[in-house]
Amino acid sequence: MEPMDYIQSAQGARSRARDLGILIGGFATGPLDSITDVPGVRVGHATVRRHPDVHSGVTAVVPDVVGPHAPLPAGMFTGNGYGKLIGVTQLTELGTLETPVLLTSTLSAFRVADALVGWMLEQPGCGKVQSLNPVVGECNDGFLSDIRARPVHEVHVRAALDGASGGPVAEGCVGAGTGTGALGFKAGIGTASRTPDLRGRRYTVGVLVQANFGGTLRVLGRSVTPQSLGLAADPAPVGEAGSCMIVVATDAPLDARQLTRVARRAVFALARTGAAYSHGSGDYAIAFGTRPQTGAPLEDAELGPLFEAVLDAVEEAVLNSLLAATTTTGFGGRTLPALSADRLLEVLSGPATPLVPDGEGPAR
Repeated sequence: MEPMDYIQSAQGARSRARDLGILIGGFATGPLDSITDVPGVRVGHATVRRHPDVHSGVTAVVPDVVGPHAPLPAGMFTGNGYGKLIGVTQLTELGTLETPVLLTSTLSAFRVADALVGWMLEQPGCGKVQSLNPVVGECNDGFLSDIRARPVHEVHVRAALDGASGGPVAEGCVGAGTGTGALGFKAGIGTASRTPDLRGRRYTVGVLVQANFGGTLRVLGRSVTPQSLGLAADPAPVGEAGSCMIVVATDAPLDARQLTRVARRAVFALARTGAAYSHGSGDYAIAFGTRPQTGAPLEDAELGPLFEAVLDAVEEAVLNSLLAATTTTGFGGRTLPALSADRLLEVLSGPATPLVPDGEGPAR
């Protein structure tokens, strides 16, 4: 294996949406506004870099109690299926999650799945396991990273899994988000949470996104482009380069069918951010409950606040992924600019400027 530099910990913190006074929806967040606000959920990253050509990594979302003998209820929704999501058929057929959910680069997904299987077989209670369904999602980071190098290896997967923890989650250019971009800007990993009241009890729903999709960014109803912020940018990735992976966790008592409904709302939320859902975009959401399916789930009629909370959390998580990222020049000298918080606030405080098709000049 060719040596790579890899880092498990966070990059330097930048402003999050709420730090800037950008508040999405009316629900309260969890203490950290993170997927780790859901009890029993941990996140780990391994960031793989070899300048200037490799900007990649792996991110692990790890429920405390999960395995082939202790599966968690789960659902999935595909917005656009141009992707290589591993483990999808058994997840949708049985409505259960048997492993942590790992995110990585497209051509590294298969190696990551193999490493996840190896790690799981070593866990307590798995000594006689002969069947296992690893769940690994991916985004194409080939615009900024040498994707054909397949730089993510078993050592990185184990570092992300073994280093997974509760508490604040590193965002932006870390783990599976190291080389991704969205809506014309450098993006990466983002997270958020909400605590809706259902049936007189407050539950937590948290999301984590690996943002890598096309379209025009919209923030509080305003269209925002690199050009509108005065930023230089190379042409946006096209073709097979788009995608977004969304992981949703909740401690609400939901069954697999209801979690599939939750996953749908997570993908729908991307439209709020300006997603184009292009031909080459693989847009997926996986939603899981942290409670093994025992007892009666909530009634469907009670789920409205939870659905709305997921919409708000995904929108904020995408924005956090952009605000946390840093300008990156990578493979082939291509660059994606960071979303400048100061310039974004200037645009949001100024008059709206409608977008017009290329070549037609400014709107009048």
